[in-house]
Amino acid sequence: MLSKIFKAQPVLDEASIAWVFDTYAWALQEFDARMFWEETQLVAPTNRFFPGRERSEAGMAQLIFERVQHYAGLDQWSFQLVDADQTFALDRGTSEALTPLRGSRALCASASAPLPIPYAAELVANPEASIAHFAQLLAHYLGTVATQPPPGGLQNWPLTTEVLAVFLGFGLMLVNSAHTAPASCGSCRVGLPTRDSHLSQYDLTYALSLFTVLKAIDARETLPHLKPSLRGYFKRALKDVRQRHEALERLRESNEVSPLGS
Repeated sequence: MLSKIFKAQPVLDEASIAWVFDTYAWALQEFDARMFWEETQLVAPTNRFFPGRERSEAGMAQLIFERVQHYAGLDQWSFQLVDADQTFALDRGTSEALTPLRGSRALCASASAPLPIPYAAELVANPEASIAHFAQLLAHYLGTVATQPPPGGLQNWPLTTEVLAVFLGFGLMLVNSAHTAPASCGSCRVGLPTRDSHLSQYDLTYALSLFTVLKAIDARETLPHLKPSLRGYFKRALKDVRQRHEALERLRESNEVSPLGS
């Protein structure tokens, strides 16, 4: 009886965990696994990754975006920051003509016009939210060149792009800026502009833990940058991921080059 009462609760339900693993498998298959294994890094919200400063909100947004674009391996893609108040939709077919290759082996991409990256100037006051926002938009455009639909279908597209942004290396910012209930303490960044998030902070933290295990990153490199309220959960998620040997092995055996990049 007591063993049942005190039995550890699962970090996520099995369906959600399976979906995160399947989404990683899809991303490795579609978006150049070699780039993930050899070049993708865990991006942290620090001056090392985001040096420099601009006086204007627009200049700062451009500076942040260019670093995000670089770490995502999409330097060859053409983008343009636009005011979020403009009325337009992010077209799933917009980037269809672009090469999917990323990183140092990327081919020169071409498009009839730069792909729009909407942003709100006030979001610049919350750099982690800005980074996460830009990373998800880049994940959206990258995702449109996939040859196969993502796990769960296109109805899960906003959720898929968040996991894909974690896959690209921006998990810390996705987790830290995920919308949660308003904090009551005076030191919890109350009042900072927030981004719209589709997955919970726990789903995103699990996706981050999978990234950390696959890339063999010491947890001590991740924990200091993770918001304190999620550090215990992150450790539990790491433990859960590490014991899923068969699922991890399937990801590690992914093809070196995606179908689009071969």
